[in-house]
Amino acid sequence: MSEKSSSSGSDEDVDPESGPPVELGGILSKWTNYIHGWQDRWVVLKNNTLSYYKSKDEREYGCRGSLCLSKAVITPHEFDECRFDISVNDSVWYLRAEDPEHRLQWIESIELHKAESGYGSETSLRRHGSMLSLTSAASALSSASTSSFKKGHRLREKLSEMETFRDILCRQVDTLQKYFDSCADVVSKDEFQRDRVVEEDEDEFPTTTRPDGEYNHNNNGSKEKLFSPASPKGMNGIDFKGEAITFKATTAGILSTLSHCIELMVKREDSWQKRVDKELEKRRRVEDAYKSAMNELKKKSHYGGPDYEEGPNSLINEDEFFDAVEAALDRQDKIEEQCQSEKVRIPRLTPVPPGDVYSTIGTHRFANKVEEMVQNHMTYSLQDMGGDANWQLVIEEGEMKVYRREVEENGIVLDPLKATHAVKGVTGHEVCHYFWDTSVRMDWETTIENFNVVETLSDNAVIVYQTHKRVWPASQRDVLYLSAIRKIMATNENDPDTWLVCNFSVDHDKALPTNRCVRAKINVAMICQTLVSPPEGDKDISRDNILCKITYVANVNPGGWAPASVLRAVAKREYPKFLKRFTSYVQEKTAGKPILF
Repeated sequence: MSEKSSSSGSDEDVDPESGPPVELGGILSKWTNYIHGWQDRWVVLKNNTLSYYKSKDEREYGCRGSLCLSKAVITPHEFDECRFDISVNDSVWYLRAEDPEHRLQWIESIELHKAESGYGSETSLRRHGSMLSLTSAASALSSASTSSFKKGHRLREKLSEMETFRDILCRQVDTLQKYFDSCADVVSKDEFQRDRVVEEDEDEFPTTTRPDGEYNHNNNGSKEKLFSPASPKGMNGIDFKGEAITFKATTAGILSTLSHCIELMVKREDSWQKRVDKELEKRRRVEDAYKSAMNELKKKSHYGGPDYEEGPNSLINEDEFFDAVEAALDRQDKIEEQCQSEKVRIPRLTPVPPGDVYSTIGTHRFANKVEEMVQNHMTYSLQDMGGDANWQLVIEEGEMKVYRREVEENGIVLDPLKATHAVKGVTGHEVCHYFWDTSVRMDWETTIENFNVVETLSDNAVIVYQTHKRVWPASQRDVLYLSAIRKIMATNENDPDTWLVCNFSVDHDKALPTNRCVRAKINVAMICQTLVSPPEGDKDISRDNILCKITYVANVNPGGWAPASVLRAVAKREYPKFLKRFTSYVQEKTAGKPILF
């Protein structure tokens, strides 16, 4: 799997004051379902949301799914160093990166976006500027304080604001004090001048005295004294200097009280912080218990995820594994029976090359390997198993016998299988032809999902790539093999000729292994000989007079771990069914047609 990621920002750590975290986009493998397994998807991390697309080129068609990371739980896998899971409530995404380094990069980026998504994140805290007046400061204090606490500002920030307002108030007090002092000086000077004017007017003009002792204006409009001569200090109206002193003392008391409150709050913050730490610890323990309970629940609710597929760390035991495989095979059998009953086979004209074509070794680059495989099968596969105690007879149904030899390597089951069978009415040439011919492969092979011929080497040799239907919880398998058909002429005139098809794994640049399937290795041979019984009288040889002896050998490396008991049970069940299905197909195809020796 290849995984590439790109971000819209630098690779350096993001400064909390510089803005939101950078975006991230790249290819991750996402677990889709137990049928298709892991699939490469284009994943984008942006604005606290994780979205995925089928590919980078299909982003314009919209995402196929997304998760909000505010309450997401990111869990690195315990055994797989490239995998991590993201769960939000009941929704779980199983993701795999290219390597552990890319997994760490994705996890850190997701955690950063998650941290920036909630209330109280560091980048959301912004210090308010100082106010320019007591009035604006007072109004701002009531509104800003409420909103700040809602946003989760810490107490120290609020104390800093209070200190700022105290400084503003001090400056305002100083300004007012200067103003009051100036007012007092002006009033004193004005009082002195007015006293002089009143004295001069008393000498020149008569005055009218009111009962309350104040003065009236004369008819000519000259000023008369309105203050009581008994209260010379009351002529000022207000004792501005005294009021200023009083105001200063009052505000000084307020400021002193405010400072004292600030000191008390700072002392109390330590006590509050300890309480908060205790509550956070309690919350952490509750969250751990919740996660543990959810994990146990997920083992049941997400049955069918990647943790339940085959592997030494699978959460499913052997009995459950076997039951799941058997149930899946039963479903496939029912589907196949229904398809067979509804399908009307279209007769295909499959011209058969002359026998001489199948007798040649060939000149392609795999010719020597093909010849080696053919000779090995002719030497060892046709040997009688009666004297070999390692071969165990596991199935005997009529003419069919299936033998197995138990072999394990690094915990992987590599049991060779050998089956013998006798089928009336068909020849070895016909059986091997239909087994080798790719044009009719899908007519009788029910385990294949799709296949294609990668390269035609000669008239009797091709390279084939095929994927098999997945049987959950086992992973899906694919096979790349060379298939060759040969006719081996008998060295003794009394012995029948031998027809053989050998299929063995090879490598090819046009069919490289992928993460989607597990690449299996095979070495399979279908070996057939035709026995003819003399007809009665002068009758021609008919299909009633021919019998095909079949020897089928299979050496399969499944390419991955699965319970040994399950693999052996499946092989015991499926190989007889395969031989019966295939030989019945050949009998059906050849019925009423000329015999092909």
